[in-house]
Amino acid sequence: MTNLESAARKITAILFAQQSLASAGFIAAATLNSIVGKELSQNPSWAGVPTAVYLLAGAFSAFLWGYVFDAIGRRGGLVTGLITGVIGSCVTFYAIAIHSFPLFLTGMVMMGIANAAVQLGRFAAAEVHKPEHRGRAISNVVIGGTVGSVIGPFVAGPAGGIVGAWGVDELAGAYLFAAILFAIGALVVFFGLRPDPREIGAQVAEQFPETVSASGEVRSVLQILRQPAAQVAVISMVLGQMVMVLVMVITSLYMRGHDHALHSISAVISSHTFGMYAFSIISGRLADRWGRGVVILLGSATLVVSCIAATISSDVLPLGVALFLLGLGWNFCFVGGSTLLADQLSPLERARTQGFNDLLVGLASAFGSLESGFIFASLGYNMMAYVSAAVALIPLVVVIVWMTKRSAALTPA
Repeated sequence: MTNLESAARKITAILFAQQSLASAGFIAAATLNSIVGKELSQNPSWAGVPTAVYLLAGAFSAFLWGYVFDAIGRRGGLVTGLITGVIGSCVTFYAIAIHSFPLFLTGMVMMGIANAAVQLGRFAAAEVHKPEHRGRAISNVVIGGTVGSVIGPFVAGPAGGIVGAWGVDELAGAYLFAAILFAIGALVVFFGLRPDPREIGAQVAEQFPETVSASGEVRSVLQILRQPAAQVAVISMVLGQMVMVLVMVITSLYMRGHDHALHSISAVISSHTFGMYAFSIISGRLADRWGRGVVILLGSATLVVSCIAATISSDVLPLGVALFLLGLGWNFCFVGGSTLLADQLSPLERARTQGFNDLLVGLASAFGSLESGFIFASLGYNMMAYVSAAVALIPLVVVIVWMTKRSAALTPA
């Protein structure tokens, strides 16, 4: 396994690099999406439309990316996705320059499609590692988001100043910056992701064939999702995502209503993104050492606690702690669920099943983003947090039942 392990380390490093570059670009743009939406549409109620369009485009394209990754390989799929991001970012840049809202939404669609491809990179890391190392492999890619969460929000201002000097609206700067990062990421993947993870994954599967079905046939997505472990994995990721988005999206508006300054709001959101990504290296290793179910259980419980903690006070420190826990709980559900799903799949089942999973996760993001405003407006922030806590209980119960049944099945009569 020496050569395979060396290739796996190299592939993971390249995937980390492309995740870091891409996430910085996506987050830099996301910092301004609502502002650009309001400015170009001239209607405050349309401020959230660009993000919703971005999320929906990513959700519906994720499943199709699975087939693309199977057809042209992981390297070809990621490069195609990043180039799509370059084009989309250039479209949004031009749309802001000419003040065209429809064209801006077109660019957001392309950026959402690109992000869906980038997110599948975590599974490419998993497939090149043997089962006991898949958790840390996924976490080593996901942690690249930490780079984006730190760099992205802080480049919007300087990038705006540069394009402003060209006579272009300063809001366009972040999107030009994103295009550059996506282009660099595409070059890194094109030249660095060799051999293709699909080829290494096939060799690893030959030595660890536990994910191949008894009949030796390639199962359909529905057949795979009938398996209890696959159901637990998907439920943990989908509902963990929904809970995270429900609370995160509306917290800024809630704080604004309590007259918090923008720097205070930014500090709370930064604590959230730090919780989302910075501890990925820990969650992945715990998934390998303690088991996938235990990590998902910890994540679901943390989500419940974070939602309840968010109702305690509207002050910066309590909200910062609550949002940090919200990000941490999401991370444990996301990494644990991704690893558990990767365990269930043979090489020919991976890309399309993982793409379908990310379709569901993307739809959960879009639904959470849209519903958070309605719940907040009609029931208030605290009630929205309680509803989110109730949703977080579902994966908690599901994983307990699954672990109990599995333990009983393994216990000798």
